[in-house]
Amino acid sequence: MNTETFTAKIRELLASAKGDTLTLNAGDIHRDIGGYPGYNHRMPQCCKVMYAEMREGDRVVSAPPKGLGASLTIEYRLPR
Repeated sequence: MNTETFTAKIRELLASAKGDTLTLNAGDIHRDIGGYPGYNHRMPQCCKVMYAEMREGDRVVSAPPKGLGASLTIEYRLPR
């Protein structure tokens, strides 16, 4: 898995979401894609993609101390 894999998954979730917001969690996304938990996980890449997909009005609900970890949760405003 690579950055493109995470980007495609997040964009797919955003495109199919209903309502005013969609809250995504890095741990959940990485588990869906696979490879987490595991010694060779790509959690930092997943988190960086989540941050990169943010737009005006989106907000970080919670983040680990260094910003890149499974607890990262971002609320994205819809529609995109």
